[in-house]
Amino acid sequence: MITGAAKKGISMIEFFNALMDPDNEFLRLALMVGLLASLSFGIIGTYIITRRISYIAGAISHCVFGGIGAGLYLRYRVGWTWIDPMHGALAAALLAAVIIGLVSLYARQREDTVIGALWAVGMAAGLLFIDLTPGYFNLASYLFGDILLISKSDLWMVLVLDGVVVTLAVYFYNTLLGVCFDHEFARLRGVQVGPFYILLLCLTALTVVLLVRVVGIVMVVAMLTLPAAVAGQFARRLWHMMILAIFFCMAFTWAGLSISYSYGLSSGPTIIMVAGATYLLVLVGRKIPLRRRQR
Repeated sequence: MITGAAKKGISMIEFFNALMDPDNEFLRLALMVGLLASLSFGIIGTYIITRRISYIAGAISHCVFGGIGAGLYLRYRVGWTWIDPMHGALAAALLAAVIIGLVSLYARQREDTVIGALWAVGMAAGLLFIDLTPGYFNLASYLFGDILLISKSDLWMVLVLDGVVVTLAVYFYNTLLGVCFDHEFARLRGVQVGPFYILLLCLTALTVVLLVRVVGIVMVVAMLTLPAAVAGQFARRLWHMMILAIFFCMAFTWAGLSISYSYGLSSGPTIIMVAGATYLLVLVGRKIPLRRRQR
């Protein structure tokens, strides 16, 4: 929850002035992280929409909860002070991505069963670690996000993860394009579909970790899919869709942060509501001309 904001709201000019205020470094840091992370959100969100694996992103995000709890436990109970909760989140996300990828490609188990099991086990592990580490766990900030709690160390982590995700996603663009649209054709062309599918899931895992600090675990899937879904209404090529998705992510983050700061609301849910409202408006706006043409 954002504190210190005007109850009756402030204008965009006043919000911009607040950004320039030397005492509001936390606000500038939050906006910077949100805009930088939008690069990964837009690119990986486009791949997720195209490959239709949003449910996998949801399972990975809930496994992250267990990793965060484990990181807090190791830091405050075991005494490993060098461990940060986000280190546990990163390890749990990558582990979940690899397990889901291997099960999808090679195991005989039903994919949805394994995903459901990881989803539940991740949340259960996180809740148990909360019980074992009382007083050190800000549950709301991880479940629903609070971008204003981001520190400079989080900014560096975002920069590193953002660099890795964007570099790999762009470098392997053509290969991932084939894996997303027609993996059978890509296999016939000699592409190692399995390893690249797991790479895509690992990139999704890294992006989920970035999202946890912005909108929280519960709303990760919405921020990954909504900007890309809006972009998909206007783009005809995948790279066009990525660019538009990045733009919409940045716009939603800016608008959500300014609204939440102005009215003293939680930043994560506000960002998601802005994204959801925009998606609905775009859908309605595109259907009205279509119905008029049909008449």
